[in-house]
Amino acid sequence: MDEQIGKEVIVTENLKKTYHDNGIPVYAVRGVDLTITRGEFTAIMGPSGSGKTTLLNLISGLDTPTEGKVWLNSKLVSEMTGNELSDFRRDNIGFIFQAYNLIPVLTVEENVEYIMLLQGVPPEERHKRVLKILEEVGLVEMIDRKPPQLSGGQQQRVAVARAMVAKPAIILADEPTANLDSETSGELLDMMRKLNESTGMTFLFSSHDPIVIQRARRVITLTDGKISNDKIKR
Repeated sequence: MDEQIGKEVIVTENLKKTYHDNGIPVYAVRGVDLTITRGEFTAIMGPSGSGKTTLLNLISGLDTPTEGKVWLNSKLVSEMTGNELSDFRRDNIGFIFQAYNLIPVLTVEENVEYIMLLQGVPPEERHKRVLKILEEVGLVEMIDRKPPQLSGGQQQRVAVARAMVAKPAIILADEPTANLDSETSGELLDMMRKLNESTGMTFLFSSHDPIVIQRARRVITLTDGKISNDKIKR
């Protein structure tokens, strides 16, 4: 892991996104140049409408830039389309959303192993990796339960496990604590930071939650679609 620390895993160059609302241009992201190195635990903060989620969507390839470029793991993802982009996201990015996005009819194990199933990982290896990550997030005893039987905090832990189990280069988390109380949010962030330290996986959050901002090692402030501050904590 150590030899990977410091390598650029996310790079954006003059990244812009303009939407049109009844013919009126809305400048959501306005020329963002950003570099994230491997192993970072970084939060993008800013008020609603500052462009946080749009920036995360552009980085992940869920949205297409109006102008500019995005590289992930030295691959120019901003120009990928179709199956190439889908396959790249599947193998390189883990997503955590505020709404959990678990499949309610599947068990915890089936939810966590889903990406590995798409990757063609053999059943024995899938089960082994699911057990290990559920142990790390403190949910191994819930392996056969379904999402409706879990609390919000437990569901988000399952979402974290699902994002990490396929060993992606990057974890992108969009407002991951939005639906959780402050105590549960703190426990979740402490757990993710511990996993970040033990695996060297890169975490990038978009959030306005002080609990996320407090625990991030680097905080990037977005104002009106531009980076207004970029602070690394000592």
